[in-house]
Parts: sequence; C-alpha cells; structure tokens
Amino acid sequence: MRRAVILAGTGAIGWAAARRLTAAGWEVTVTGRNPEHVPPGLGASGARYVLADRDDPASLPRVMAHGADLLVDCACHTAAHASGLLPFLADASSSVMISTKAVYVDARGRHSNSNDPPEFGRPVSETQPTLRPNRAPYQSREGYGPNKVAAEETLLASGHPVTVLRPSKVHGSWSRQPREWYFVKRVLDRRPAVLLAHRGTGADHPSAALNIAALIETVADRPGRRILNIADPDCPDGATIASVVAAHLGHSWRAVLLDESAPPALGRHPWDRVPPVVLDTTAARELGYTPAGTYAETVVEEIDWLVGIRATGHPLARVVADPCHPGPPDYAPEDDYLGSMSGPGGAGKGGQGGP
Repeated sequence: MRRAVILAGTGAIGWAAARRLTAAGWEVTVTGRNPEHVPPGLGASGARYVLADRDDPASLPRVMAHGADLLVDCACHTAAHASGLLPFLADASSSVMISTKAVYVDARGRHSNSNDPPEFGRPVSETQPTLRPNRAPYQSREGYGPNKVAAEETLLASGHPVTVLRPSKVHGSWSRQPREWYFVKRVLDRRPAVLLAHRGTGADHPSAALNIAALIETVADRPGRRILNIADPDCPDGATIASVVAAHLGHSWRAVLLDESAPPALGRHPWDRVPPVVLDTTAARELGYTPAGTYAETVVEEIDWLVGIRATGHPLARVVADPCHPGPPDYAPEDDYLGSMSGPGGAGKGGQGGP
C-alpha cells in the first residue's frame, strides 16, 4: 500500500485529498495543530490524524519517520518552510507544494493583493512573470505572494520531483476562507434581492478542493519537477455564483446589477474582479488530469457544509466568515439603495434587475 503524508491537511485541500487518496487505496496520514479543526469524518474515510504543528521543525522528522510515497504540503509559505522539507524529499517518490496564483504579476507589476487589480489580458499560464521574494511577513498583502515564490524556488532548486500547484480562489468544505458564505448568509437571511457590482460580471477563477485533489492524485502517479495551475474547468462570474448558491438552497431573489453610478461599496462580492482573472490549466490537462467537476457541481459540498456547521456550534464555526466581510452583514446600505430605486424617480437608478 502506498503511503501519503499531508502536512497541515485539516483544511479544504487536505480533506479533499485525503478522501480521494484513501478511496484509491492509499494509506494517508494527515497532520494538524488543532484537533478541534479535524473533519469528523477523517477517520471514517480511512485516513489517520497526527497532532503536529507545521511550524515546529521537530514535528517533521516524527511524521516522516517511515517515509512517504507522496508528500503534500498545504502550508508551505516561506523559503524557511521549504528548507525544512528538503531533508525528507529524497524519501518521497513525489511531492506537492500548494502555492497560489497570487504570485503572478501583470505588465505593470500588479498582482492579486496589490491596491490596483491586475490586468492580464488573457488566461494566465505558468509562464506569466511572478513577484520577486522580499522580506515582508508572509501573512501580509505585500509578503504573501513573494514568500510563496521563495518557497517554490527553494523546492524546485532541490532537484527532487516536486510539483508546485497554483490554485486561485479555493472552495470546499472545511475551508478556512469560505468565500461562498457571502451569498450563503444572504440566502439564510432570506434576502429578497442581491446587489452585484459591475453588473455581476466580475470574476476571479475558483478552484475546487475536489479538483485540486484530483490533480494531486494525477501528479502522484507522474512524479516530476514542474509548476501547474489548478482551477475549475469553468470561471463563473459573480451573478452566476450568486445564482448557483441560491438555487442549491432553494431560494429565489432578484439580482440587482449595479453600474458605475451606484455607491462603490455596494455589491462588492469576493469574486468582483474586473477585468476577470482566469487561469490557463492546459498544462495540467496535458499531464492527464481530469477535473472532478464544474464549479456548480463541486461547490454544493461547501454550501451544505457551511449551513450545517453554523447550525451545530462546532468550534470551527467561530472562524467561518467571509474573509472580505467579517462579522454580520450590514444590510442597511443595501436596503436604503433598494428603497431609493423604488421611490419616485428612482426606478432603474444605478442598476437593473436580473432574473
């Protein structure tokens, strides 16, 4: 039986990869530093959980004592993190580092975390220029992408068969950043309308954890030193995502498609990128990767999980909130705007109704 070790694997990507690999006959060990965040079904899936802090150098020798055919690191953020892995890469037939599309820069040096959004002009391939490493903390907007690049370079320079995966906006159950909560919360609050900036055309390519897991299994069988983008086979815009969430939860609302005359803070959902950011996943497909499903097919697992975990009072429910809009939504500006649209002379002002 082949053995896989997934470091910091209690989030969406690790959970999806553990289930896929165990179903394929792998022996899987998942590490995490907080037992409260372990998906309850992990043991039932056939995977084993080991308490270990990814940031503690002493934990890696213990976890890797018996080697691994596949090593997956879901929390390799810096060159130091990558350097800590180097002694163990020789014992793994294939290794995977989860990186990010935030490493890419456009012709003007703009990136996912810059104040001005990037404009790539075409689907972004793995040959797109990237940020350069810097000394900023990796938890900051200025340091996240550059530190990921430093980690990538450290691992790829080792000469070992390391595959770097660059996802976009990850979605899946047990995600620490469940962006779909932005729309799920509005459905649960039975909002009659959803406001969408840029007429709902903003898009930032989603990456299902289930699709990332499918690619992890593919590269496990085809070891190599490479960089691969990973995203869903489709790139829905904000209006589509709002519709998918509402439809799955049996809710009907009116989509109000806002134009540039509307207040700028209204309707700014987590995928509101104009022009859209789309990843080119040709390289992954040429390797033999087959997606687990489209956005609409894969996101339903996260939607159901979000509804369920908020109802159970699970400890992780405390941190399940849209990272771009923490805390309860303030619906007052939305209601004021909708009221102004329906008042005298206000019909159609700043937006138009959708289905």
